[in-house]
Amino acid sequence: MSGDLFEGLDPRPARQPIADGAVLLRGFARSEESELLAALRAILLAAPFRHMITPGGHTMSVAMSNCGAVGWATDRKGYRYDAIDPNSGRPWPAMPASFVGLARRAAAEAGFADFRPDACLINRYVPGAKMSLHQDKDEADFAAPIVSVSFGLPAVFMFGGMQRSEKPQRFALEHGDVVAWGGPSRLAYHGVAPLKDGEHPVLGRQRINLTFRRAR
Repeated sequence: MSGDLFEGLDPRPARQPIADGAVLLRGFARSEESELLAALRAILLAAPFRHMITPGGHTMSVAMSNCGAVGWATDRKGYRYDAIDPNSGRPWPAMPASFVGLARRAAAEAGFADFRPDACLINRYVPGAKMSLHQDKDEADFAAPIVSVSFGLPAVFMFGGMQRSEKPQRFALEHGDVVAWGGPSRLAYHGVAPLKDGEHPVLGRQRINLTFRRAR
């Protein structure tokens, strides 16, 4: 970890409420790392990472894939969930049981019982990649939470309020950390600061993020 990446950020308790309905779970996924990453490799063989295009014509710096009954996609037509991978013309890979189990346990730990994700967005960040502040609002029902899992290089997660103009809090995320949010925070603006360079012992020069949602 670089010496100044997390300077001035909040300390790192194992379970940290970060807003009303939002919880940061330090190291929650670390014990299942081998099984989860093996399942991830199989998914990416069927649906490799790609850089999607936003409706405005911009290429996303984050490379993406999906698994589950539906996957999130963007192009000049807009943002949407679709059962078909537009690159292959085939259904997205099924969500592995290990993914579902982790998402359900993390949601329950954060106070959201009976979470049943049907979509998992898989994002790959390399040094310099970022995710601007945004809301997750393409889902049909906002009653279910979002569960976000980090692997690989450390990152700075930004979590704001209901308006983009509200200054976000900044939290250090490391390998195996999980953030879950819903209820009053379900539509909070959030993002990831530009990823700092480094070398993770398992994943090298990248960060992988799994984001579980109930899309339909």
